[in-house]
Formats: sequence, C-alpha cells, structure tokens
Amino acid sequence: MRLRMPNTFVLLFAILALIALATWLVPGGKYDTHLVNGKQLVDPASFHYVASSPQGLVALMKAPINGFVEAAKVIGFVLVVGGAFAVVQRTEAIDTAIRSIARAHETSSVVRAALIPVFVTLFSLSGATFGMNEEVIPFILIFVPLALALGYDTIVGVAIPFLGSQVGFGAAFLNPFNVGIAQGIAGVDVFSGIGYRLIVWATATVVTILFLMWYAARVKHNPALSPTYVLDQARRKEHPPVMHGDRMTGRHTAVLAIFALALGSMVIGVVKFEWYIDEIAALFLSMAIVVGIVGRLGADDWVGAFMQGAKDLAPTALVIAVARGTMILARDAHIIDTMLHGLMPFVQSSHPVFSAQKMYLIQSVINFFIHSGTGQAALTMPIMAPLADLVGVTRQTAILAFQLGELSTPMIPTSGITVGVLALARVPWITWARWMIPLQLIYLALALVLLVPPCLMQWG
Repeated sequence: MRLRMPNTFVLLFAILALIALATWLVPGGKYDTHLVNGKQLVDPASFHYVASSPQGLVALMKAPINGFVEAAKVIGFVLVVGGAFAVVQRTEAIDTAIRSIARAHETSSVVRAALIPVFVTLFSLSGATFGMNEEVIPFILIFVPLALALGYDTIVGVAIPFLGSQVGFGAAFLNPFNVGIAQGIAGVDVFSGIGYRLIVWATATVVTILFLMWYAARVKHNPALSPTYVLDQARRKEHPPVMHGDRMTGRHTAVLAIFALALGSMVIGVVKFEWYIDEIAALFLSMAIVVGIVGRLGADDWVGAFMQGAKDLAPTALVIAVARGTMILARDAHIIDTMLHGLMPFVQSSHPVFSAQKMYLIQSVINFFIHSGTGQAALTMPIMAPLADLVGVTRQTAILAFQLGELSTPMIPTSGITVGVLALARVPWITWARWMIPLQLIYLALALVLLVPPCLMQWG
C-alpha cells in the first residue's frame, strides 16, 4: 500500500488540533518586552511562567473563522491579485508574446542565446514582485512544446517557467505573499531591506540560469542524456510541436505595456510612498479594469476571468485563515512565549550566523509540510521573529531565512504546484527529483552563504 501525504488542509488542521492539545500540556509563559526605536522587542532574560488558558473543542472549531477575521485584509488582497492576473491571461497577450519569441528563436542566434536567461528572469521577476506561484501551471502547456521544438527536452520546458517563478518567489525582494506578510507579522517595515534582497534574488536567479543553460546545452548536443528521453521521443511522434498561432497585435502589446507599468508602479509605490496591501490591491484592480478595456473583454468575459482567478486562489485564502487560527489558539492559551523559550536552545549558537542558518534549515523542514508562503509566514513568523531577538539575529535576517527555506518547494512531493506542474508535463516526480538533486544542493549551499553577510552587518 502506497503512503500518501495528507492534503495541506488536513496537515494544517492536524497542527491546529495538536496546538489545542498542547494548550492543555504546555504551561503558560511570558517574556517582557521593551520599546526600542519604536519597536517592541523581547527581553531575553525576562521569561517567567504565567497561568495558561487551555483551549477546548469549541475554541478549536472557532479557530479557522477567527483566523479568517484577523487575516481578512490579507485574504482579500490575495483574491484581488489572483483575479487581476487572470484577466491579463484572458487577453492571451502573454501566450502570444511567448509564441512570437519562439518563432524568432528559429532565425536569430541572439534570441537562441538569450531565450533561457530572458524567460527565467521574467518568471523570476514575476515570483519576486507579485508572487507568481500557482499561476505558472498553464505556462507548462506552452513551454514544454516550445522546448521540444527547439531541440531541448521536457525538463527544460518545465524548468524555465517553474524554477524561474519558484526561485523568484523564494528569493523575493518585493513579494507581498511572503516578504510583505512576514515583515508585517514580524513588526518590520514592510518591504524594507530591498537592497540586500535584490542581491539575493539576482544571485539565485543567475545560478538557476547558469545551471539550466548548462543542462540545456548538454541535452541538445546529446538528447539521450535527458531523463525524459523516451517520453520526449514518443511525444514528438504523437504530437509534433507546432509554434504557429496568432501573432502579436497592437492590443496585445498595449496589454503587456499596462501590465509592466502596473508592476513598475508597485515598485515605486512601495519604495517611495510606503504602499501596503491596500494600495497594491487597488493598483492591481485598476490594472485589471484598464486591461479589460484595452483587451476588449466584454463585461461577462472580464467578470468570468476575474472570478475564476479569485476562485483559483480561494484555497490559498483558506490556508491563511487556518494557519492564522493556529496562532490564535496558542496566543489565547499564553503558550507562544513558552514554545519560544523551549525552541531557543535548538537555534542558539556560538555565533548569530549559525543561528540564522539553523533557522533556514528549520524553515526548509517546515516547508515540506506547509508550502504556502503566506500560510508558513502566518504560522512560523510569530515564533521566529521574537526568537531571533533572543539569539542575536535581526528580524530582517530571520525573514530572509524563512524565504530561503521556500527554495525547497520545487523538490518536495507535498507541494500542490510541484505535483500539478509535473502531472501536466507527464514527468514522474522521482524523475524530476533525481534531476533536481544537484541544483537543490546548490540552493542549500547558496542559502547558507547568503545568510552570512546579514548577520555580520546586523542587517535591519
């Protein structure tokens, strides 16, 4: 009998139930806090036990709805962004642009050399700015046949959009779904520290591009080296890749220009005017309306696209609510500080660098079970942020450790997006995992190294 990992909601509710049970077993505790530069920081020497408040069955059942209420603004933001991106996709501007570039690949050596770097960078930027994640799945239907048509393999077709978006999401510098939410929970200025995060993002993206270009060159020279060689041969015979289709029109160009303008405006708004999710949600909603007009989508078509995009992210919204519920139970029972006190010896080291690296490793393990960036932030940052104060790591660095832990997502079989992408491409997970091992080890080493400078310079 094959073992199956439980659904994310089952895992989260199991954690919710375990925390409810823990409220009967773990004594209440509290750290005193003091105000430093306008921030409430934990006094590491002030822990003391207090009366706990065990949470029963009624509290357990109420936790998800209470979590929904407390995270209402974040949940609304997620749904608006999902709907807006779906409207852009409905115009087919993105799909048409990809096909146009593929045609240029056949006649231009410059395009051939730039194709992988440009597309990986674009998908990485999408992950790093507006949190492209599940939205990448449809692109597999475009990039797999594109890769086969250009003499590569299915792995390359999957890796360009999937790894691009995932490395951008994990090493993000302006992703509201992990950076923004984690910083808000940790009490750090939202989207602060963008300078070093840009370095982290650029480094991780370049490493991904170089690895993929090296692999693509090898498999183009000798297709038999591909782990999907047999699948690719069968696929080429059954469905010869066709790169024909509608060409870019002025309408498509205008839609892409509006989309790019919205992303640029978000960057400027966040950096210069301290925008948060209210303003960014309003920006994406405005963009979707303008795109609908320019793309000549009828009212019914626009609403249908927007609703479908929001519907696709409804599970993410519910994950946020349940994850927030776990913290509500622990907070109301007064056991969060007690857990911090117990976790501190596992993270505490002779130097903050090692503490930060241990945080990263812990987050990587947690990511195996909770691989929603927002859900993981809601679940772990209320613990990791004050824990960072106790072990001499800045909260900004703790947030980076949390982000880098998400670089394991492309490898883990519990991730819905990983399983969905591979199923769409008809690539067995074990085949993909074997191919990913070298790159995953590179990500591991890279993350450990990138956590050193923030600790040395007391970043944030």
